[in-house]
Amino acid sequence: MIKLSALPTTPPKKVNKEKILKETKALKKRIGELHRLLMAEGKHAILIVFQGMDASGKDGATRRVFDRCGPTGLSAYSFKKPTDEEFAHDFLWRVHKQAPAKGTIKIFNRSHYEDVLIQRVHGWIDKKRVDQRIDAINAFENLLTFDNNTTVIKFYMHISKKRQAEKLQERLDDPSKNWKHNDNDWKEAKFWTKYMNAYQDVINRSKIKWNIVPVDSRWYRDYIVAKTVVKHLEKLKMVSPVLPKTKTK
Repeated sequence: MIKLSALPTTPPKKVNKEKILKETKALKKRIGELHRLLMAEGKHAILIVFQGMDASGKDGATRRVFDRCGPTGLSAYSFKKPTDEEFAHDFLWRVHKQAPAKGTIKIFNRSHYEDVLIQRVHGWIDKKRVDQRIDAINAFENLLTFDNNTTVIKFYMHISKKRQAEKLQERLDDPSKNWKHNDNDWKEAKFWTKYMNAYQDVINRSKIKWNIVPVDSRWYRDYIVAKTVVKHLEKLKMVSPVLPKTKTK
């Protein structure tokens, strides 16, 4: 069983930062190469899921790790408060529409897990509904996997409470980051323990493994995410299609 409080949010002490930065640069280049193969072959889809507390670096990882990918075949979507139309449907209705097509990478910056996290923390749904939704999420991800050759790569952005407070304060103090400020982020931070319990439960009940990423140091976050993505993409053994040979007269 994964216990989040026992896992570090910082890099190992003996890690060489300069070496990691160099490796990360090479990994990002490799992601770009593999992305082109993914588009060319057109047989697989990739769904990247980023979940974590506010200011845990979901936007930064999305922007930095995939910066060597071309705009074609790569897109990101952030699930916010459901619209009236979305509320009128099942909770996965809006999610399925955003699932990646073969030959593409789709990044969920917040995802279908919001409906068993924030709603659970605030008591908007009961335990029975939580259990039903977790079962539905596992079935949904399985459907994507077997029916559309989708590789689902899930990242929990593991930030410390102290570091989150520092990053939220930066949004107030740094004019260039004021646009990120949201009073509600501070309110949600007060439910830290409830969120940790909810995340831990979701992670342990997931059928597809979550990658727990220490994110207090952004450079190490980027390295772990990039390394994990490369590992999954290389497992696909993709090849670039070639034109059939034609007989010459």
